[in-house]
Amino acid sequence: MLDLLLPRRCLVCGCGGTELCAACRSGLPLIRPPLCERCGAPTAWPVQRCRECSGRRLGFASARAAVAYDDAVRRLVAGWKERGLRRLAEEAAAFVAEHLPAPQADCLTFVPADGRRRAERGHHPAERLARSLAERWALPCEALLARVGPSRRQRGLALAERRRNVAGAFAARPSAGAIVLVDDVYTSGATVSAAASALRAAGAPTIDVVTFARTIRFSRAT
Repeated sequence: MLDLLLPRRCLVCGCGGTELCAACRSGLPLIRPPLCERCGAPTAWPVQRCRECSGRRLGFASARAAVAYDDAVRRLVAGWKERGLRRLAEEAAAFVAEHLPAPQADCLTFVPADGRRRAERGHHPAERLARSLAERWALPCEALLARVGPSRRQRGLALAERRRNVAGAFAARPSAGAIVLVDDVYTSGATVSAAASALRAAGAPTIDVVTFARTIRFSRAT
């Protein structure tokens, strides 16, 4: 009945039937090798550290994403996060599982939202993505992280401000296994690095980051 009153439309092209039509799904901008070994940025050739992450102290061992954060993906993520189209979390998880290898890890966890934003949305996008991925990869998913203290929204902040904004923003439960840290979008890496640092401080030996999308800051030619 709801579909009759509010018919679904593809968030990318606007055609009816589903929030992401088959043609637009097949056209999502996959992130393909060669990549930076550490942060997962596309590069002209394989490197251990790229222009984006060289000289930075990162809390994670590696980061990988399925798609580049272009205008089409931005519309999908906005529908999922801000318009409450929760089914898109399943679509994003399916896409990640199709295009990224299953990790060698003991469990998945996720970057927690602060209480105000979670209350505004009525759901937590990163948690839904992590739990759906955990089912596909046959791994447990545990809420290992919590926000400590207030922080501003990262959107619109410069890179240095992003790092300062999330420094010390997370606390973690003790964990001794290899962990995959899940978030919806990797923008600068500041948030996932701060969360990974909290997990490491709590005893986790290895943290790898997986996101649905990633901002591409430099072209492969640079």
